[in-house]
Amino acid sequence: MAIPSSGTPSPSPRILVLGIGNILWADEGLGVRAVEAFHKAYEVPDNVTILDGGTQGLYLVQLVNEHDRLIVFDAIDYGLEPGTMKVVEDDEVPKFTGAKKMSLHQTGFQEVLSAADLMGQYPERLTLIGCQPLDLEDWGGPLTAPVKAAIPAAVETAVRVLRDWGVAITVRPEGAVVPPLLENDIDYEHYERRAEPAR
Repeated sequence: MAIPSSGTPSPSPRILVLGIGNILWADEGLGVRAVEAFHKAYEVPDNVTILDGGTQGLYLVQLVNEHDRLIVFDAIDYGLEPGTMKVVEDDEVPKFTGAKKMSLHQTGFQEVLSAADLMGQYPERLTLIGCQPLDLEDWGGPLTAPVKAAIPAAVETAVRVLRDWGVAITVRPEGAVVPPLLENDIDYEHYERRAEPAR
């Protein structure tokens, strides 16, 4: 015998699309630039939050705790050719810090996940979209060419994951005015021009 529906739809999962990194250290900025590109290209429903997490480190724990699913863009040292994108999902993503940090930041994102896990708030689904960097030592420099070229594929990977999760995202209309993710955002185009050498 069929059980009648209560008529109350199940709540949509709370999803965080997060870019982390430091735009002042060349390819370290990959995560931030990828989440910016995603934000400029797509509109998302209310249950999805798009965030430039910068270098906030453990300050991101509370935000992770408030969401059920997580997509992270980051520069990851996989030991591969520069510009190579690799996706790691769910249990494949390390929860605890090992001898080699997966994230390249001083307070690695592994620590954020470890803290969330200890608090009983580890994401039910997790996708890490990482790109192998070429240069992390160019202070004030832009992304290198192979890493910059990987951004469209990284964005499309996030789109695929969200759609696989049942999220209805839409392409923004051409020419749409898109508010910056951060109030004092240094957008990619302006930063790239500033980083060009003097002639």
